[in-house]
Amino acid sequence: MTHIISKERLSIEKLKEIIDKKEKIQLSKESEEAIIKCRAYLDSKMEDLDRPVYGITTGFGSLYNISIPPEDLSTLQHNLVVSHACGTGETIRPEIVKLMLFLKVQSLSYGHSGTQLATVQRLIDMFNEDVLPVVYQQGSLGASGDLAPLAHLSLPLIGLGKVLYKGEIRESAQVWKEKGWEPIRLQSKEGLALLNGTQFMSAHAVWSLLKGIRLSKWADIIGALSLDAYDGRIEPFLPLTHELRPHTGQIMTGKRFMELLEGSQLSIQPKEHVQDPYSFRCIPQVHGAVKDTIVYVKSVVENEINSATDNPNIFPDEDMIISAGNFHGEPIAIPMDTLGIALAELANISERRIFRLISGLRGLPKFLVAKPGLNSGFMIPQYTAASIVSQNKGLCWPASCDSIPSSQGQEDHVSMGANAATKLVRIADNTETVLAIELMNAAQALDFRRPQKSSPKLEQVMEEYRKVVPFINEDTYMRPHIMASVDFLREKTYL
Repeated sequence: MTHIISKERLSIEKLKEIIDKKEKIQLSKESEEAIIKCRAYLDSKMEDLDRPVYGITTGFGSLYNISIPPEDLSTLQHNLVVSHACGTGETIRPEIVKLMLFLKVQSLSYGHSGTQLATVQRLIDMFNEDVLPVVYQQGSLGASGDLAPLAHLSLPLIGLGKVLYKGEIRESAQVWKEKGWEPIRLQSKEGLALLNGTQFMSAHAVWSLLKGIRLSKWADIIGALSLDAYDGRIEPFLPLTHELRPHTGQIMTGKRFMELLEGSQLSIQPKEHVQDPYSFRCIPQVHGAVKDTIVYVKSVVENEINSATDNPNIFPDEDMIISAGNFHGEPIAIPMDTLGIALAELANISERRIFRLISGLRGLPKFLVAKPGLNSGFMIPQYTAASIVSQNKGLCWPASCDSIPSSQGQEDHVSMGANAATKLVRIADNTETVLAIELMNAAQALDFRRPQKSSPKLEQVMEEYRKVVPFINEDTYMRPHIMASVDFLREKTYL
């Protein structure tokens, strides 16, 4: 299948479909014409510019007041890319690089950036053939675009840098030679169009948002399993309470739990306790707040991936070239920090439910083994979850509240959105692991309730889960079971 890139609004769901189904991409005729028109306008404008235009006929950053002779403009753009390719740290995962390529093409396709059609087409070729540039985590301030990581994304265009191709990291020049691709000779403004943009941040945001949506759904399923395993009460999920405090996510969570628990023998049996701890009783309020946050962040991220985010912006019809600030990451930096906090809260309340399940209360054995003492059982997985939750708390410090001036003070306020982006990915991964550990505990506890059963929906989850993670009779090597649980959350679709 082929996705046609156009001005039609792109949704997060559609982008997920493109990636999951490994669809190819190509420009619509309208997008091709817009790119060609913008480039032609810029070329004609270069002949009679009566004033310096930032990044087109001048240097960059605080060097904006230095004019560049026409014969050096291509070299200027080449130099920009190579000088800015100074990323450090770990490489980012290939699936995020692929999102970066897509989002850079999308941003350039609107015809307000001045790139050559050949440049955009080569980015499309790289996406379609899974030629993925090696990009590093550190180097972007998230303000003048994601300069360093986007420089690494762009290096292969000019025959430099490295790419991941067919499972092997290679020099891009070698891969280009094999494919018969010629390096692009960048024209005026092109390097700036490639490097000014939020595609590093927005690709991380999309990846984390998609994962967060999935984890939010899993948190309800796993929380419902834990509730039944802990002999929890169902009254906190009844709609009457939520009608008094009508937050959308809270209402949705209460409704979802009622659906998940329908037909459960455990949920309707008489209870000796009159109420549950907050980690069970307040699930609608906590999980619901996460749902509401995801909806908000999704709306912001969808705006971002449907935007042109380089600088300056070119408007052929209005005969204007405007240097402004669409590359600044603040619009998504704050939401990414917010999403990180929300996902961390899913892990936080999950770990508290784990703690309750292993506490030897409500008829469950201590640490969820038949012979505690001789066996430590599920004692240490709770330690692991607690350690991860504590790490998340540190990662939740908002990167977007920091700013360090750069470029001799010309770029005097930055978003630090790239740091928000990379730590958001870590929080999402951490939350997934904690939920997987809760699933291990909930399944173990539920099996101690036999022959009583949970609901048909939850018993289906249990049946599939037990195919990959067994009931633990005595102490065993636990890490493989944790990792199998993580894989289960990634691969199964009970959502």
